[in-house]
Amino acid sequence: MAVEDKYISYRIYLVAFGIFLMAIAIAVKLTNIQWVEGDYYRKLAKQRTVKNFIIPANKGNIYSADGSLLATSIPNYEIRFDALASKTELFEKNVKPLSDSLALLLGKSANYFENELRKARGNKNRYYLVARDLSYTEYVRIKGFPLFNLGAYKGGIIVEQETIREHPIGKIAERTVGYERTSNGQSLDGKGIEWAFRNYLNGKDGKILKQKIAKGQWKPIRDVNEVDPQDGYDVISTIDVYIQDIAHHALLKQLELYQADHGSVVVMETKTGHVKAISNLGRAKDGTYYETTNYAVAESHEPGSTYKLADLMALLEDKKADTSSVYDSKGGVVVYSGKKVRDSHKGGYGKISLARGFELSSNTIMVQAVYEAYKNNPSQFVNHLNDFGLNKTLGLSIKGEGVPYIPQPGDKNWSNISLPWMAFGYGVHITPMQTLAFYNAVANDGEMVKPQFVSEIKEWNRTIKKYEKEVLNPRICSPQTISKLRAVLANVVKKGTASKLYSKDFSMAGKTGTAAVNYGKAGGTGKYYASSFVGYFPADKPMYSCIVVVHKPSTALNNYYGADVAGPVFKRIAQKIFTDAPSTNEIKNLDRKIPKQENNYDSYFVKSQNKQQFIPNVKGMPGMDAVALLGNLGVKVKVVGVGKVKKQSLEAGQNILKNTTILLELS
Repeated sequence: MAVEDKYISYRIYLVAFGIFLMAIAIAVKLTNIQWVEGDYYRKLAKQRTVKNFIIPANKGNIYSADGSLLATSIPNYEIRFDALASKTELFEKNVKPLSDSLALLLGKSANYFENELRKARGNKNRYYLVARDLSYTEYVRIKGFPLFNLGAYKGGIIVEQETIREHPIGKIAERTVGYERTSNGQSLDGKGIEWAFRNYLNGKDGKILKQKIAKGQWKPIRDVNEVDPQDGYDVISTIDVYIQDIAHHALLKQLELYQADHGSVVVMETKTGHVKAISNLGRAKDGTYYETTNYAVAESHEPGSTYKLADLMALLEDKKADTSSVYDSKGGVVVYSGKKVRDSHKGGYGKISLARGFELSSNTIMVQAVYEAYKNNPSQFVNHLNDFGLNKTLGLSIKGEGVPYIPQPGDKNWSNISLPWMAFGYGVHITPMQTLAFYNAVANDGEMVKPQFVSEIKEWNRTIKKYEKEVLNPRICSPQTISKLRAVLANVVKKGTASKLYSKDFSMAGKTGTAAVNYGKAGGTGKYYASSFVGYFPADKPMYSCIVVVHKPSTALNNYYGADVAGPVFKRIAQKIFTDAPSTNEIKNLDRKIPKQENNYDSYFVKSQNKQQFIPNVKGMPGMDAVALLGNLGVKVKVVGVGKVKKQSLEAGQNILKNTTILLELS
């Protein structure tokens, strides 16, 4: 019995000793946490309860060349309520008038809001959601409501803001204006101007310090930001809204008429390379058309007969032939290595000059001329194509440019039919924009310029960066060759394949093209046609170059040729620009003194408490704020210029009716 008691005593001592060691370990750990690692854990606790949040900077605007807004950032607001911020006396005094004001703005009953606010206070909710997706107008109104007008500390109002990207004038050049995808403040990818110039547009983000409260929610600690965001710069594009509208609707009309799969049109200023209009429309399942892909920039395909200009340029430069050289079309069929090259006109054209063969787009004439001149030295011809820049990209500012392809002698893809096939636009690939740049060089007396989508970066009225004309090739060929090419391109419209487009009222020059696409796949069952027209106007003193490409026009109309499908789009654009457009765009009385503006925001919001809304006085406001204010009222806005509002087409106080449009002139 004594032995057993002694054994029990040993176990008790052992347990006690273990507990003693544990107590020592705990004491040591607590001491270590308090004194040795105290700073680290205090810092960790603070990081988990207080941290900086990013305030995204307002992106800069994208303007057209004539001052219209193509893309802008509109603020979007969320209002929450810290129900414990205000003292009981203040809360009881203001809860009913606050509820009445919220009911008027948000459309629910005053009793509903009063019950919700009291419930939030009873539940000690420090982050109660009052409203989200508010416009700037609504935010300014709600900030002035009873209790909320006392601020975050006394009134408990919590304001959270984000910006959304809007296109004030609709879908114009949507794919070229583009977009930027972001996640957690990081850029992922994008398209068009928005992506290419994001470093200028995005500005610098700010920071706001927030504290973690109940249920994993975060509340701003103070009214001011730790770091204020810096707005991005504005980007002035080369797009002209008037020309863009003409080009877009001319292309759309033709796509609908021919029930085509997709198409593109580009209008470029000859001397500068400024892209004045670009439209890319694809057909949806329901038959409507919208911008899906930037076909003009990205789609590299066999061009067909528009490539024949390179044939003629090479032949004339090498003096292998002249425009007066005569060739026999041989009944409209010539054969190379067992493969037939045919003319679209059955029976051919007999014996005609090289110039006439180009004007009539004779495959047999152009192929014979090239083959006879270069069959013993195909590299000489291909080197010309390379020198013309047809084998490389243009280096456009927006991403996604398609890569051109020209087979090179000695490559594995080179064959006996490569040379003749290249002569009428097959076996090579090129994008519409690259083709346009080539034709524009002929219109521009041999100087090839790079197509540009942006002319300037601005911070209001201050120029940050200006994009000057960029010359890709100062002289693509001799002046003598240019003169002859200009003559035959004008004759294509006067008496060639595009004679249906001729008008005595305005001159045009260009080349038609009709290419069979996918002709070598699946036994030819996937074959369709791509119809194109590329040229410039006026023919004698070119101001604009233009290309139109329509893919897969319906054969139900028994017509898929470039002159009939793409040509009318080209003519419509030239006609509208030079016969319908006003010669000047003067704005009168811009020099008059602008009266001092006194709190236009507040005076307007006081007036707009009733249901009827009126045009506010936005004179003197920054353009972006005025667009945001008017846009949130449902008013369509057109802007001319940059800076602050100098003049508005509708006077303040007028009723806002459905589809109201206002023109703002900025200083």
